[in-house]
Amino acid sequence: MSAAANAHGLTVAQRLLISLGRIKLFLIWLACFYLAWLLIVVLGGHWDTVVSHWPIALAMSFGSYIAGSTPMGGGTVGFPVLVLIFDMPGSLGRNFGLAVQSIGMVSASIYILNARRPLHWRLLGAGMLGSLIGTPFGAAFVAPFIPDLWVKLLFGVVWASFGIMHLVKLKELVGAEGITQHWRRFDWPIGLGVGIIGGIVASITGVGIDMIIYATLVLLYRADLKISIPTSVCLMAFTSVIGIVANVLLSTIRPDVYKVDPEVFANWLAAAPVVAIGAPLGAVVVELIARKPTLLIVSALCILQFVWTLIHEQVSGTTFLVAILAVLVCNGIFHVLYSLGHSPEVDNNADNRIA
Repeated sequence: MSAAANAHGLTVAQRLLISLGRIKLFLIWLACFYLAWLLIVVLGGHWDTVVSHWPIALAMSFGSYIAGSTPMGGGTVGFPVLVLIFDMPGSLGRNFGLAVQSIGMVSASIYILNARRPLHWRLLGAGMLGSLIGTPFGAAFVAPFIPDLWVKLLFGVVWASFGIMHLVKLKELVGAEGITQHWRRFDWPIGLGVGIIGGIVASITGVGIDMIIYATLVLLYRADLKISIPTSVCLMAFTSVIGIVANVLLSTIRPDVYKVDPEVFANWLAAAPVVAIGAPLGAVVVELIARKPTLLIVSALCILQFVWTLIHEQVSGTTFLVAILAVLVCNGIFHVLYSLGHSPEVDNNADNRIA
């Protein structure tokens, strides 16, 4: 009897058990996390903190879905909610983004690895090495010395650029299959550069390295979204852990310079149990539905939050011009990557098989 026939002979409960067995490591991770979270809350007497911070948990129910189903970390939602709605400093939004992604994006990554989703391993490995250099460097020597307004504007610029790029190229990006081989010989230098630059950006805003490696994959490598999004999720997970650990360690050495606001922990307590399951759920759902509607909505929100930032912070004059110019420069870089990925030399040597 064939495997298909055997499958039809199984009950719904038996098929569910088989499916769960395939992701048992992910389920073990979830059990360990929720047990640890419960012990922290109960033994520390933090129930009131969790309840009083329900708005961020609600916001991150959407943010965690975005984190698992798109190349954007949960901080993409957490940052503007805390900074633009609750008027908290950009440094708090950054640290919260890194902290909550250290659960949500890690959870999604464990699911991705356990479910054996395709990844661009060489670019990911090089990106992790670069992030291991760039993220602590940025946390120590860059992020603390950037004015709060510029932290907010950098976040807005990065994601507005991402949104515009998607709206312009979405049809082509969604239609891509496999990955071209032409640039694979440069995986390590490209990945290292992405990791260092992206790590510095993430040390300032809490996100960004995911967008950079994703843009590199879809524009330069012409990679399938089924490869690009999981790879970006895993790199953002790694960077988030490195980033929050670096910030906490620095705050213990020089709290006057590298302070981590106690509200980061309070918001993390409320949001962590939501994102632990929300981000992996996003990774599952996106395999069942078309990616285009989700990416269209998210791209529009990216542009909207940039406009909102300009209005909320009353940006004008030279600062306004610099912010607009920065968006144009970012999209210029995206266009260069796209042109390199679609050059005649690449087209003549294109091979869409995954290596």
